[in-house]
Amino acid sequence: MQTDATVFVVDDDQDIRDALQALIESVGLKASTFSGAQQFLELYEPDTPGCVILDIRMPGMSGLDLQRALTTRGIQIPVIMITGHAEVPVAVQALKCGAFDFIEKPFSPQLLLDRIRRAVEVDIQRRQASSERAEIKARIAELTPRERQVMDLVVAGKANKVIASELGLSPKTVEVHRAQVMRKMRVDSLAELVRVALLGTSDHGDGI
Repeated sequence: MQTDATVFVVDDDQDIRDALQALIESVGLKASTFSGAQQFLELYEPDTPGCVILDIRMPGMSGLDLQRALTTRGIQIPVIMITGHAEVPVAVQALKCGAFDFIEKPFSPQLLLDRIRRAVEVDIQRRQASSERAEIKARIAELTPRERQVMDLVVAGKANKVIASELGLSPKTVEVHRAQVMRKMRVDSLAELVRVALLGTSDHGDGI
């Protein structure tokens, strides 16, 4: 997925867009530029991993407006705001709205590249975790209601005899269900079953 990552540059200044694109591509990363926030919103494909480099002050939809729009749409791609000293309070507000980071002008190219690499890494990790969670949820959906009961009790740390008593089953039947759970969940150990079951039933988001 690293090779598919794209750094999206959103800035109304053509010279800045060109300079940032050249900098990003100089280290082997893909770059795509946009002259405004609205254009980015219209053309961005959420399945594309990467990060956004965003000028906080632009005509029309501002950087903060774009950050809020991304949050409203459930788009979690990391956003790095580029801001002047006087705009730091606005950048802090953007962080509260979900932005990944902000960097003050003037900044060193190396500092920006370091922030970009970290943002891309975080986005890839989040997407991988989200994909794994979706796969595990699909496995859980394949369990029968009884197998789901057995799994929940196993994950809660209860022994087969206790599970059998609670569900009104024989210990042998519990063993059969437990073996089916392990097979359908594609795990080889109790520790692995606990990990994937907790991940698959978690209501937490995918933030890193």
